Amino acid sequence: MSRRPPLGQHFLRDPKVLTQIVDALAPAPGDVVLEIGAGPGALTVVLAPRVQRVIAIERDRRLAKDCGLRIADCGLGNVDVVEGDALKLDWHALIESTPTNPQSAIRNPQFKVVGNIPYAITSPLIDKALTPPLPERIVFLVQAEVAARIAAAPGSKPYGALSVGVQAVCRVERLFTVRAGAFHPRPRVDSALLRLTPLAVPLVAPAELAAFREFVTACFTRRRKQLRNVVMAATGRPAAVVRAGLSELGLAAAARPETLAAREFVRLLRWSARL
Repeated sequence: MSRRPPLGQHFLRDPKVLTQIVDALAPAPGDVVLEIGAGPGALTVVLAPRVQRVIAIERDRRLAKDCGLRIADCGLGNVDVVEGDALKLDWHALIESTPTNPQSAIRNPQFKVVGNIPYAITSPLIDKALTPPLPERIVFLVQAEVAARIAAAPGSKPYGALSVGVQAVCRVERLFTVRAGAFHPRPRVDSALLRLTPLAVPLVAPAELAAFREFVTACFTRRRKQLRNVVMAATGRPAAVVRAGLSELGLAAAARPETLAAREFVRLLRWSARL
């Protein structure tokens, strides 16, 4: 009996979809690409011929070895297979380290991130990918439900703290669905390809990110309550102060948090920081 991969990984085997994922990254010959969860290297061998360098991260020792063997069999000299936990590794240090081919070393390069992401660690991986300095582009194959949440519009059922946190720093595109049958082992749900392009001017500055995420999460724990009550609870300020602040910002006191766009949450955060 074959051993089930860790972290709920499901490996994509459809050549057409693998090519579509690489195309979504819009690879250029000079790109440095960080691949998360490389597995046995199916995506790696499609990606590597189209870029300058690939750093393929895989936590499972056996899979990392299989990936390395596959890369060698394909004669690809621009891939560095790194065995380790993508959540714990310093991605920027890996990118700046001397690769297998010293001639391709770049200091502080622009880079892109791609991966077929294990469902169990999707949110923390997205958080890490959006930690400055940001990549030029991120393309992740994720659980379809998670993709829907990230791309959701204000007022829709899946819209929440995750939607706001990502949309404050990225343009979000949900590109297409990948059915469960395209994977092995077959997952119980469909997946979707998500493309995140960091905004040239993000709505929140890097120094504000932690406070912003905490504030938005606090607001969405009370998503069905009126905004004045939510902000009172999140800031600890009295009703009169909150009503005046919401009026100043042009926000309806009776609105629900789930109707506010990311930009409005930023304005609320900055108002509360002045109190």
